[in-house]
Amino acid sequence: MTTNTIQSTATENRLFTPSVNWSATAAIPDMAAYKALCDEAANDYEGFWARLARENLTWHTPFTQVLDESNAPFYQWFADGRLNASYNCLDRHVEAGRGDKVAIRFESDNGEVTLVTYSNLLSRVNKMANVLKSLGVQKGDRVMIYLPMSIEGVTAMQACARIGAIHSVVFGGFSAKALNDRIVDTGASLIITADEQARGGKNLPLKDNVDEALALGDCESVRHVLVNIRTHGSISFREGFDLHLEPLLARQSDQCEPVWVEAEHPLFILYTSGSTGTPKGVQHSTGGYLLWATQTMKWTFDIKPNDVFWCTADIGWITGHTYVCYGPLSAGATQIVFEGIPTYPNASRFWKMIESHRCSIFHTAPTAIRALNKSSEMDESVHPKNFDLSSLRIMGSVGEPINPEAWMWYYKNVGGERCPIVDTFWQTETGGNMIAPMPAATPLMPGSCTMPLPGIMTAIVDETGHDVENGQGGLLVVKRPWPSMLRNVWGNPQRYKSGYFPEELGGTYYLAGDGAMRYVDTTYFQIMGRIDDILNVSGHRLGTMEVESALVSHHLVAEAAVVGRPDDVSGEAICAFVVLKRTLPKGAEALEIAKELRNWVGQEIGPIAKPKDIRFGDNLPKTRSGKIMRRLLRSIAKGEEISQDTSTLENPAILEQLKQAL
Repeated sequence: MTTNTIQSTATENRLFTPSVNWSATAAIPDMAAYKALCDEAANDYEGFWARLARENLTWHTPFTQVLDESNAPFYQWFADGRLNASYNCLDRHVEAGRGDKVAIRFESDNGEVTLVTYSNLLSRVNKMANVLKSLGVQKGDRVMIYLPMSIEGVTAMQACARIGAIHSVVFGGFSAKALNDRIVDTGASLIITADEQARGGKNLPLKDNVDEALALGDCESVRHVLVNIRTHGSISFREGFDLHLEPLLARQSDQCEPVWVEAEHPLFILYTSGSTGTPKGVQHSTGGYLLWATQTMKWTFDIKPNDVFWCTADIGWITGHTYVCYGPLSAGATQIVFEGIPTYPNASRFWKMIESHRCSIFHTAPTAIRALNKSSEMDESVHPKNFDLSSLRIMGSVGEPINPEAWMWYYKNVGGERCPIVDTFWQTETGGNMIAPMPAATPLMPGSCTMPLPGIMTAIVDETGHDVENGQGGLLVVKRPWPSMLRNVWGNPQRYKSGYFPEELGGTYYLAGDGAMRYVDTTYFQIMGRIDDILNVSGHRLGTMEVESALVSHHLVAEAAVVGRPDDVSGEAICAFVVLKRTLPKGAEALEIAKELRNWVGQEIGPIAKPKDIRFGDNLPKTRSGKIMRRLLRSIAKGEEISQDTSTLENPAILEQLKQAL
């Protein structure tokens, strides 16, 4: 690592003060309440977390130890306490008389709606847990889940938690090779899958991918494959090894006592998206993770008994773990689970669903917001103004930094300038939101995730671990352990230590892997992009996020992704891939628009940030979850042949289009 700090030219100064009529009943009603919580954590760190753990979770064996730092960075939280995540998500609500409350409002790809109460979900989970037990799955065994976004997916995760098995969910868009890597690394004894998944009006294979993954070898640990029939697609079936799930469920009791596990017992292993080399399995504990999933539902989303919560993330990602499977259920909320995609049958699907389900809290990704903005520019019939979105009271953003222009479109057109946007920064490794506004308390700044949640000790440091001044970019770190942090990289403790707690920073600071800065006037955080994505142009270190934000602020641009490529003169040259709010330009027109955009970036940031190359496409290369695959863009920018696996791409044909330089 070099010792240069990251330069920032960010000048955002718009602030939107919360003007909500529910502030008095909010979990954090004002900045005084926020500061009081921060002070409590600063003055009695262990006492603060112990109070939250007792208030948010039901413990079978109360803990007496709070934080054990004796083997840093392998921290332990509430180590002598015992609990069960499934009990906290289901039984305690049923026992409190809330069994008839709707837990899940499931909408399938074709629009059919199924309502599942807490009592019904508990029954489903118990039957699934009994199926797992009948197949010999025990506490500590690993179960691979490769299912659509479905009630069955949530049920399978909860069933594993109920018996102390460790689940590892693989996103349904991942390839057979990616699945094989994860099976081998976890030593999974069971795979739960479906014949196919219904997505965007198409039936896509799952069981066939499992068969291919097993055929790649080294999967001797797998004893059975459980198959849920979703589409009645044609699949191969090995008698005795492949098992139909539904007949097994029908034979099981709907009673299953939870297995009380240690707070540090692993709840799940989740592989970080886009990892290079061997898979990196992030291991999360039961107690600390569930505490933060529950608490952030209250602080970040101000969840109330009558809310209808909708996080659009798939359960194959950490957001789907924390804010679909565990957080909403532990908090006793009603939530929407959606099988499909935002653009099928057209780009008004999200708005129609908010209207029909009377969704009050809506949490989605910036890439979806930008895509739906573009669609509404090109087809007014799918614009959110055509739908009744009055049920909304809070909106969220997750997955990557949201550029100010997308933030403003979201705020005005979806929220009607009345709904606070909680722009959340967190990661697979952190387990839950780390930096985010309090919806009733925090003045909002477009493009900024604002301030850390109480108890989260974030800082920005240079590459020797020293704090940098506000207004200066650096490395985002967390200085003290927190309960929901990852506990290890599965099977590779050295990778955990060197990757997340580098000796250059003292060996105890958690390195987020992102560049960030704090504004001088507000001390709000702005995430500047992954450290790997920092551009070094003529000795100036620039965050990709700022260049992308400048491009997207131009009235012609719907979306942009910026990468670097080697350059003999400047060391690194900026290459921008741009999606316009219009048809694709060609020839002289494309050159003219590219010139206009270069000048625009120069005006917004400075001449040093002008992209050397600009390429136009109908879209950007994205996974089925909407994540832009920037490594593919880097290969294109360098003129390299693409050797990475592209089977997870939603739109692989776009790569050829983006290879065409102006």
